[in-house]
Amino acid sequence: MRDIDEISGDVLHLALRIHRDLGPGLLESVYELVLAGKLMEMGYSVARQKSVNIEFDGMRFDGAFRIDLLVDDRLLVEIKSVEQLNAAHGKQVLTYLRLLKQPVGLLLNFGGGTLKEGVRRIVNDHHSSASPRLRVNQKSGD
Repeated sequence: MRDIDEISGDVLHLALRIHRDLGPGLLESVYELVLAGKLMEMGYSVARQKSVNIEFDGMRFDGAFRIDLLVDDRLLVEIKSVEQLNAAHGKQVLTYLRLLKQPVGLLLNFGGGTLKEGVRRIVNDHHSSASPRLRVNQKSGD
């Protein structure tokens, strides 16, 4: 099983290349399709538009939401193509991580002039070496 940091590193490397080669402003679905294809070419299992069921107050809700990509059943990737990310985007990914009980997610915005300004690594009770400026939910002492 590959390390989560290795997986996220591969995703980021490909995302930077895709943004550089295709440019900003395409539909999110285009970036999702290309990124998924390149990851599968590298040997990763990739689920696109994965439907997620949730339970609330003893009730089950099938297909409550969809995640853009789930790489190797471990790394959630949410893709945006907007002028600028806002706090709600990070909160959305963190909520997805909590509901799926996943440790790490990447929020990638392909809409900006450079991808570097549109990358967020969101951590759900996972300790890693990622730069604190890339995290949405920092705990004191991280």
